[in-house]
Formats: sequence, C-alpha cells, structure tokens
Amino acid sequence: MKKKAAPVAEKTVDAPAASAANADDGFMSVPESSSAAAKTADDDDEEESVEQSTAGMTAAQRTDFFSRKKFEEEQRLDEYANSERRRDWLKDRLIFEVGLGSRMPFMGESGMGMGLGAGIEYITRWHIAAFASFGMLPKVKDSEFDYMKLEGGTGYKIGLNYYFFPKIPIHLGLSASYGTVYFDHDKEPDAEGLRSLISVKGFQFDVLIAYLSNEWYYLQFSLGMYYAPKLSKKPKDGDPSTDNPSFKKTRDSQTEAVDKYTSRVMDKDGIPDRGLVFGITIGYALPEFFPDDTEKRRRQREKERSKAAAGASAWNR
Repeated sequence: MKKKAAPVAEKTVDAPAASAANADDGFMSVPESSSAAAKTADDDDEEESVEQSTAGMTAAQRTDFFSRKKFEEEQRLDEYANSERRRDWLKDRLIFEVGLGSRMPFMGESGMGMGLGAGIEYITRWHIAAFASFGMLPKVKDSEFDYMKLEGGTGYKIGLNYYFFPKIPIHLGLSASYGTVYFDHDKEPDAEGLRSLISVKGFQFDVLIAYLSNEWYYLQFSLGMYYAPKLSKKPKDGDPSTDNPSFKKTRDSQTEAVDKYTSRVMDKDGIPDRGLVFGITIGYALPEFFPDDTEKRRRQREKERSKAAAGASAWNR
C-alpha cells in the first residue's frame, strides 16, 4: 500500500516596506561625494593619459611636450577671456579724446564755428561715463574784414554719459554736461581791430552715436541742444538788472540819463539762450590702465618668463 504524500503548506512571504520604498521611480540617487570622486577620477585619468603620452620620451621631448601643452591651455583660456570681453565692450574703459565742436567744448558763430579740444572719459562697468574736456579757440583773421581779427579763448566742459547696446560695436548714448556751451564775437572791434570773444556757460544735452569694440579705438558723433540761463533775460533800457554778456550799453548812455542797451553780435538780438550744437570726437582707450582679462594673463606670463630667465641665469653662474 502506497503512502500518500502529506500536503505542503503554502507559505506567504510579505515584501518588507523598505523594498517598496526603494522601487525604481525613474531617479537615480547619487552619493554626496560623487562629484568630488568624479573630479578625482578625471584628474587620475588625465595624469594617466599624460604618462602614457610621454612614455618613451627623452627629457628634452618631455619638456617640449609640456611646454606645448601649457601653450595650448593658455590659448584656450585667452579665447575664453576674449569671449567674455566681447560680451560687454563698454565697461572699465579709460579713453583719451580729441575733437571738434560742441563737446570739446567750443561751438558757435563768427568765422570759426568749431573749436579744437581734448578730453578724458571713463566708462564704468554700469555703462555710466564721467568726462571732462578742455578746448581752445585760436585767434584768427576775420573772414569778412581783412583789417580785423577774431579773439581766441579757452573753455571747459564736464558731464556724464550713459551708453546703450554694450554687446555690439555701435553704441547709442545720452549725455548731460555743464560748461562753455556757445560763443560769438563782438561786432565792434577795439582800437587794435580785434573783435573780442563772447563765450557763455550753460547746460547741454546730447544724443551720442559712438563706436567702441574690443579694440581700443573710439569714434563719437554728437548732436544736442545747449541752454545758457544768462542769455534768457534781455536787459531793458533803464533797467540794468541782468548780466547778459551779449548786450552792452550804447555810446548814447554816456550822455543820456537813461542807459540804453544794444546787441554785441551781428544780425541778432543778442546771443540765443538755446540752440542746436554738434561735434565729432576720436579717441584711444589705453589698455595699460584698465587691461582686460587677456592682457592680465599676458602680463602674468611675462612675469613668469622673466623670473624663469633670472633663475636660469643665476644657476649658470
């Protein structure tokens, strides 16, 4: 008689809660030290690659290999520095300028309509620039009367500029300044045949179109309007309550009880208190004062080469 096999009891095993929590949800957990370990691994791989590349080389070949590798690395960093520089061509630029016209700072009438001047401008990293200029107007022969001369003089201007579009070479700017804004000459010459200079100070507001790239050359055109407060009030006969420089007492005032005033400039009732002005400026931004990243790296390499040469010279002694 055959024995009947005893039934085997089914066993039910419950999965622990932790296994459900650790189910694959599409994300990979990374240990905190994985980035540091990866960097160390990359460094080890690079060192191993260098060892393999220099295996079997002589000492001179190894020196040449490392020099070439260092040069390539410096080139790569210079290219990156240049690309960084091209992202903003305005910041930290010190510019020496020369030009003609209103911003240099003479603009006016009577023969020589533009004066020659020089200035300095510093553009900050926020694209706000402070500038100052000093100009001169030469003493010249009157273009209308051969026996007369036009007096020369000097002037100044200080102000602030703000530039737009730092990532392209052409920049639009706005400017506000104070200083010598306009000039003319007295229509009546003195005993020596010299027509004296009448220069006025006031405020000026300009629109600028400037060229400045990652190179160091600068070109600017300006067009704006001046306003001279002293010219806004014209004197009345018998009421000398203004110091408008474009009017003076007539000769009749010496004999009459009431002072009379007349314009000092030709064909005008005094110098206008406001008007359009323009100018052109060229400049050069000196890299020695505010170098970019590439220039800094070049100077550092020069220092290292000088130290290495000095050390080699001392060793040979």
